Amino acid sequence: MADFASPIATYDCEQHVFAAAQHIVKALGASKNLNDDVRRLLADLDTHLSTMTIITETESRGTRELEEQLKFAQQKIMSLESNRAMIWASGHEVASEYLQAVYEIHRLSESLRSLLSNRSGKQKELLEQAHIVLQIAMERLEEELILILARNKQSFEPENMSFRSCEDDVVYEESIASNEDDLIEDTPQRDSSSTEPEERIIDLVHPEVISYIKSIADVMFASRYDQEFCHAFINFWKDELDEYFAVLRCDKLSIEDLLKMEWRCLNRKIKKWIRAMKFIIRVCLASEKRLFGQVLGEFGSVCSTCFVEATKGAMLCLLNFGEAMAISPLRPEKLLSLLDMYEVLADLLPDIDSLFSEDVGSFVRTEFHELLMRLGGTARATFMEFGNAVASNTSTNPFPGGGIHHLTKYVMNYIHPIFEYASTLNLLLGVQVGEEMVEPIGTVDWQNISLKSSCPVARHLRWLTSNLESSLDNKSRLYKDGSLKHIFMMNNIHYMVRKVQGSELAIFFGDEWIRDYTGKFQQHATSYERVTWNPVLCLLRDDGNLGKSILRERYRGFQAAFEEVYRNQAGWFIPDLELRKDLRISTSQKVIPAYRAFSAKSFPVIGDKYIKYSADDLEDHILNLFEGSSMSLHSTRKR
Repeated sequence: MADFASPIATYDCEQHVFAAAQHIVKALGASKNLNDDVRRLLADLDTHLSTMTIITETESRGTRELEEQLKFAQQKIMSLESNRAMIWASGHEVASEYLQAVYEIHRLSESLRSLLSNRSGKQKELLEQAHIVLQIAMERLEEELILILARNKQSFEPENMSFRSCEDDVVYEESIASNEDDLIEDTPQRDSSSTEPEERIIDLVHPEVISYIKSIADVMFASRYDQEFCHAFINFWKDELDEYFAVLRCDKLSIEDLLKMEWRCLNRKIKKWIRAMKFIIRVCLASEKRLFGQVLGEFGSVCSTCFVEATKGAMLCLLNFGEAMAISPLRPEKLLSLLDMYEVLADLLPDIDSLFSEDVGSFVRTEFHELLMRLGGTARATFMEFGNAVASNTSTNPFPGGGIHHLTKYVMNYIHPIFEYASTLNLLLGVQVGEEMVEPIGTVDWQNISLKSSCPVARHLRWLTSNLESSLDNKSRLYKDGSLKHIFMMNNIHYMVRKVQGSELAIFFGDEWIRDYTGKFQQHATSYERVTWNPVLCLLRDDGNLGKSILRERYRGFQAAFEEVYRNQAGWFIPDLELRKDLRISTSQKVIPAYRAFSAKSFPVIGDKYIKYSADDLEDHILNLFEGSSMSLHSTRKR
């Protein structure tokens, strides 16, 4: 760069003009032919020229001093401009001298600006030169800022975080469809990330360089290049947040893309979103807020504005994902994921209110609060829709073998993890349509007995199982055999009781519900025995003195009836071992004693020729029932 243009020639020219003017005035004043008015005019002119000469001499001396100072500061700045090595890599002393030179250029610019007047432009050249040097210095400092941030940022890897990858998570969820064969027992489970330890604020850049960064900010702000600093600082951290998304394996997808996504893929992304929300807000944003405060805290609202500008893109991306879930179609398999999302937002609410507490960030707070309410409403509607879907589930064919229906398994396994969401669901189910959503509540005190039977979760779960029972009753009507209808209802209601009894769900359903439904499946067992075996046992009734032929017919009729029952029911299935055992024993206790008594009375009359099965044979056959596979009848009696 060329040296500064010297103002000395201009100054000498002005001095010659003033000297010539004064010489002429003095010569005119020496004339004796002048009147008093002309003499006074020449005297005033001489005084004015003398004053201008003094001012010019003073300004000239000041301009010379400014010129020398400007040259000295310029030399310091330009000496490093040719050397492209980082200024801060050259040592603290070099960096301090450079900043002092920049401050000096700025001070000289202000001084030259104050000297500059409309009547004279001799300081203008120096001022323009100072602006050029200052511009060069600002561009260099902006480059230094980006390099310092890039070379000193603290990186992290997923394995060093408490958040595990969920690429291999296997999810088994299906919706309740008209074809119950599509229903499966496995249901969504609570996201394990909710129990992971909280992260903390970290150093996003090496602590030693923060003072350097702040020094650059101070000098650029002082030189009125604050916008350039903020632009560079904001863009750097915007890009870093994008990198954090990549490390967390979170894709930035539009709402439209998310709504089109297949559920299993979307559910994996929900798990990633939950982890990303906690890490981005509690680690990345909290750490950025601290760093922005350390660097820009002295500049008032500029600090908050820059922080919001740097982070709003990431926040809106995360909120858009939540919005997609909030407006997506209601499907039962989404409930626990919706509750997980709602809970993580509720948990992060204080963090968001703190991070974006100023007016400039109010729109982020507002969007966050509104999303929380919308997700809560969607979760509540999903749970209610699930209950309605259970009630309206229909079948066209009877369920084979009278076993536990897929719908029963799905519903009972579906509601099993709800205990872990009790606080959230009590809040959401307690909110009536049209009411304003209240703040999330804390953990429910389950020692409070009044909550066991009256809380919203308990009422809705009982409503749900009532819908299930009604749906099962409709399905049982598809059986032509009345006995199988009772086996089917006994199996399914017993399964419901077993899932509730001994688990946390018992708190919601209460002892009364357990006693009621236990009585129901027991009643179906009793009804099965009555419908199946009473007609058979009637053939063994004692009508008094019976003749030989009648006794033979009674034996033949009983044996045929028993064989028919066995052929029909051998393929029926009672999955629960204890329930199967209890019904076998109860049936055996009704049939075998009656058969023994009849045999004891009739044997002396008809002998053993017509007796096909012994009491032990019949007992063995009864104790083989309900295995789900047919077995042939056999007799141990010797012919």
